[in-house]
Amino acid sequence: MHVVVTGALVENGAVLLAHRRPTKRVYPDVWDLPGGQVEAGESELQALAREMHEELGVHIVAESASRLGVLHAGSGEDAVHVGVWQIGDWVGSPTNRAPDEHDDIAWVGISELGGLPLVHGVLAAMVRSLPEFECARRHSDITDCNQDDRGTKADCRACAGTDSSSR
Repeated sequence: MHVVVTGALVENGAVLLAHRRPTKRVYPDVWDLPGGQVEAGESELQALAREMHEELGVHIVAESASRLGVLHAGSGEDAVHVGVWQIGDWVGSPTNRAPDEHDDIAWVGISELGGLPLVHGVLAAMVRSLPEFECARRHSDITDCNQDDRGTKADCRACAGTDSSSR
């Protein structure tokens, strides 16, 4: 069984996705959360930090990461266990530092997720469940985007308009 981690970086109502090269042997020509295999002796969180730095050039704030869910695909030797993590904070601006694996990276809004070919279709539902997107879904119903309909302050990047340059 292969153990893999992926990370959801969310900012301003969008999640960062990586497009896998059409020449990849496994899951070619689809969009996915950035990540990779957990190496021997690594925890999922250690692998997530390493992969985010290798693929995107960002340093995650480990205390801000939380497991969003787990996916299982394949069987036998091809079985894959995918730990999906939400990354609340990171340092640096994401860039494609793994062009041999990904031919593009893009910030994708919640409304665009359903129209993209994704590695695992359930990823869209997992990402939509993030608190950042819960707030973004309600934007049209909110007068002040930092408050919900009961006047409760929202504490999410989608509403707060977090500026990545402040990291």
